[in-house]
Amino acid sequence: MSLLLGVNIDHVATLRQARYALLPDSPNAEPCVVAAALEAKAGGADSITVHVRGDRRHMQDRDVFRVKAEVDLPLNLELGITEEMMDLAFRLKPDFACLVPETREEVTTEGGLNVVALFGTAREAVKRLQDQGIKVSLFIDPLVEHVEASARMGADMIELHTGCFANAVDKREEIERLVIAAELGKKLGLQVNAGHGINYTNLSQLFVVPHLSELNIGHSIVSRSVTVGMRSAVEEMVNGMRGYGGSL
Repeated sequence: MSLLLGVNIDHVATLRQARYALLPDSPNAEPCVVAAALEAKAGGADSITVHVRGDRRHMQDRDVFRVKAEVDLPLNLELGITEEMMDLAFRLKPDFACLVPETREEVTTEGGLNVVALFGTAREAVKRLQDQGIKVSLFIDPLVEHVEASARMGADMIELHTGCFANAVDKREEIERLVIAAELGKKLGLQVNAGHGINYTNLSQLFVVPHLSELNIGHSIVSRSVTVGMRSAVEEMVNGMRGYGGSL
């Protein structure tokens, strides 16, 4: 099976909010997140990822409902474990929900959800989402104990945090951690995805990590789209992903 691409369009909304945060209903508000998602689909995206944060710094509630209604691709909602965000997920009913850590101080999500320390809270959230027919992923650091905890709480998927890999100059240690986590995830019956900091340059270095089903990529694609357009930016990433073999 080929490696799938989930395109995160949060930073399309970031650009819009830089000018129109106080004018949400302005006819001049641009860029349009729905148009970006449709262009991502045309470029070969397999799913669309959105993250509504508690402070609404980029995606707004109305954005994600519009994307769900107007874009014929599976929708992946990233969310912090709060009652506000759980209620949003229950109303939106995305195809997938990815539980992530969230603090107002960070610019973007940094590090995985500590599913060991938050085991009871995360397990309850997983069950409540699954009871609504939503498949659940956990965004975790590539640590053995976190993979094991994810399996014990009944998650459908894990998304391995690749930020440390992306930022490392010598990537060998981080790749080894990802390989071990992916192998264990597969063994424990979890779908293994990955995301954060993946770009056109470091993409091929991930190809030694086995059993990956989907990559979730946002910032690099949105950045590239400023130069070549969203459709071409996604096409370039899809073409780059074709070299993945799926196993060691």
